[in-house]
Amino acid sequence: MSGSRDAIIVGSGLNGLACAAALAQAGRKVLVLERRHVLGGRAAVEEFHPGFRCAPALDVHAYAEQPVLVPVPDGRWMMVHGESDRAADIATFLPKDGARYREVMPVLRRIAGAIAPVLALTPPDIDHPAAGELWGLLKVGRGIKKLGQKDMYRLLRWGPMAVADLVAEWFEFEPLRAAMAAPGIHATALGPWSAGSALTLLLHHAGGKAPTGTADALVESLKKAGGEVRTGVEVASVLVKDGRVSGVALTSGEEISAPVVVSAADPKRTLLRLLAPAYLAPDFLRKVRNFRCNGTVAKLLLALDALPDIPTCDSRGRPARIHIGPEIDYLERAFDASKYGEFSAQPYLDVSFPSLHEPSWAPQGKHVMSVHVQYAPYRLRNGDWNSRREEPPSERGVLIRYLLETCGNGGNAAWSAAPAERRNRRRRAPRPSWTSARGSRP
Repeated sequence: MSGSRDAIIVGSGLNGLACAAALAQAGRKVLVLERRHVLGGRAAVEEFHPGFRCAPALDVHAYAEQPVLVPVPDGRWMMVHGESDRAADIATFLPKDGARYREVMPVLRRIAGAIAPVLALTPPDIDHPAAGELWGLLKVGRGIKKLGQKDMYRLLRWGPMAVADLVAEWFEFEPLRAAMAAPGIHATALGPWSAGSALTLLLHHAGGKAPTGTADALVESLKKAGGEVRTGVEVASVLVKDGRVSGVALTSGEEISAPVVVSAADPKRTLLRLLAPAYLAPDFLRKVRNFRCNGTVAKLLLALDALPDIPTCDSRGRPARIHIGPEIDYLERAFDASKYGEFSAQPYLDVSFPSLHEPSWAPQGKHVMSVHVQYAPYRLRNGDWNSRREEPPSERGVLIRYLLETCGNGGNAAWSAAPAERRNRRRRAPRPSWTSARGSRP
């Protein structure tokens, strides 16, 4: 067995690198093992065409902060700013909707602000909650109570709703309804008529600022603190001796000892592939196997000689995203195809130009175009993405190599498919005690 470390981190995504850097700075002897030849997971900046680079995760996280451009059937463009005091553009299409937009946006922000602290809580052990966990929930409850009776009622009513119903209560202009509903289905296995998609919309507004920079800063911090990184090595299993973790075994046959192994992989890969089933209780094993994390998103990166002849920034010069999905029923039909294991013939698209934020990602004067394609199920009904990669674009569209390489959990970048399961971004396993440092693990 190779030399011992204090801790081994499996995977070099942002979570894994942050954990490794913190342990190294605390004086621990840390080793990060990465299957791929680049560090950063979804935050890795990779060249996809000579001279053109992109980091898909950073592009995704910027989604919540950018204004949105919406093409309308008469050829004009509607700018949705996300700010209640900038609804004049919407009012030019339908004055009533402009007024309702000014009214609803502060409501969404208030409710989202009240539930936002939930995203920072470690999920409590429902059967035996600790005092600190109860205190955290109590503080969230007090924040919700401060909303007042009207907004509390809205939260309880809106949460289980389909986002299509929610936006229909406020707006009449169909392109605006679709654009406002899109965050409720973005990167999920839900359609606009799915129950609970309104909760995803609220969580979208509750999200924090997008991360800046790349994984390089974390790697530099880790190495500066004495941490070690190895790429191109795949962990085959977590080793257990006398009921306790003793290290990891690599696919090459090498074994590395450590009393602590931290997995930055998804729950299913960690608990069903890296850990032997004998160490899991049958009931817990069943819950892990039933944990939903089906991916529905494809990412298309294009190298452009120049920006297209369409608006790409708002009136303040901020780079905008382009929403392609003209009506609620269009979004639902796109979702329908994925339910039956097929790629949507007319998918919902979210288009951005990351090189407007990061000019170094493209040669001077050229640009990167990033297209979020939904829906593209990770597991196809007929064949798989590898066997169908050469199909003509007119028949099936886009092959996403990125999903095949980095999202082995089922292609879901959020590691969970339903809003209720995603309500806490720290939730990494189907049982609360396995998400806390106090949880009992092998």
